[in-house]
Amino acid sequence: MTGSEHRIPSLAARESADNSETTDLERIVAAASDLALVLDASGVVTRVIVGGALSADAGVAGWEGRPIEETLVPEGRTKLIAAREALEAGRPLPSGLELTHVLGDGVERPMRYTMIPYGAGAMLLGRDQAGLAEQQRQLVDAQLTLERTYEAQREFDTRYRMLLRAVNDAVAFVSAGDGTIGDLNEPAAALLGGTREGLMGTRLAEALGDAAPDGLMDEIDRAATRDAREPVVAAADASGRGIAIAPQLFRAAGKRSYLCRLSDPDAEAGGAPGISADVSLLFERSTDAVVFATLSGEIATANEAFLDLVGAARLADLRGQNLAGFLGRGRVDLNVVAENARRAGTMRLYATRMVSELGAETPVEMSVTYLNDRTDPLLGLVIRDAARSEAVRAGPAPAAMESASSVMELVGSATLREIVAETTDVVEKMCIETAVQLTRNNRVAAAEMLGLSRQSLYVKLRKYGLLNYDPNET
Repeated sequence: MTGSEHRIPSLAARESADNSETTDLERIVAAASDLALVLDASGVVTRVIVGGALSADAGVAGWEGRPIEETLVPEGRTKLIAAREALEAGRPLPSGLELTHVLGDGVERPMRYTMIPYGAGAMLLGRDQAGLAEQQRQLVDAQLTLERTYEAQREFDTRYRMLLRAVNDAVAFVSAGDGTIGDLNEPAAALLGGTREGLMGTRLAEALGDAAPDGLMDEIDRAATRDAREPVVAAADASGRGIAIAPQLFRAAGKRSYLCRLSDPDAEAGGAPGISADVSLLFERSTDAVVFATLSGEIATANEAFLDLVGAARLADLRGQNLAGFLGRGRVDLNVVAENARRAGTMRLYATRMVSELGAETPVEMSVTYLNDRTDPLLGLVIRDAARSEAVRAGPAPAAMESASSVMELVGSATLREIVAETTDVVEKMCIETAVQLTRNNRVAAAEMLGLSRQSLYVKLRKYGLLNYDPNET
């Protein structure tokens, strides 16, 4: 047997071993990836290995012998060129190379590859991202649906708020479970004797007070289920002022609630005939100035007497102007009357001065009423010219004469400086006490009213022992 005969089986065995190793490598690659592509140095696909996630007829069989760029979308070609340049330059390769292939039927297939050097070219080991892309698409769709739902909910909530504010009827939403007031409008808050913010979250029985009938929610439930739907009448306070509650049952988000329409049965039964016309006529012909303004001071309407007082020619000239511009102490006066009226409902005989458009000052006394039975609460002010009253009071003034006599008696027993200092202290203390009383112990407003800084006011309060003085406790 010749040497060549001995070599031939050896070469055949070696080729068989190489083919076996190649087959095993392909199996490993196929098991480790969904798709593996072997590229030569020019980027032509020399081998396609399909894993379990992609079938053999997925449209990739015809890629062998074609440049890989022809199988990619334009964005993917740029990424692949950059990765191959990094491979040739010896730079670190990207850990995840995301490419999107275009299959034979035009379907796009996203893949995530790991590129490794292989021979003169490279090998791309890819994982199919179609499932992840579908999940991402579903997530985006869900997010868009959630945003659209949120926008619709916000629009609905805005419409609900506007409707609740616009209606003149007193309306409250009450939970059927525990009787808690979920929401209400300003007219309902006025009937219940509170504010909308203060009543929300409280029980309806607590809002009605001690005069609420026993088993109020049971009565409301029976009234809501009766065909006649006769209202439940409760008393809002000890004075016996009645409130009629007409409930309507509904269910939302699995919870039962009542839409309660509140009303004053005595007012509905009818008051004095023609009262609206009489009040309107009184407003027009009253010798006292009457003006309605918002809580911020913007004038809504006024009568002729107010026009005369401020020297305005037409009501149209006053609408939109701020009432503080016609008050002697400006914003200080407005804040004092607005805060006290909002807190107590009314404020009586507040003394100040009105300044006309020409700068003329008139001493006045005003009474203020807080009107919150509407969407936007108003201040109703009745202003009376106090110039004549001051003149009458300034006529015979025995008290002033007695004060002057008592001061003159000090002459001889004290120096002029001591007499003036003592008299000044008395007047200063009286002025500070008066300012604190008018502002209901609001030290900032009192300082503005007296023309002092806040620090100077506290110094004088400490000087006269008024630092802990609270007129609300007296």
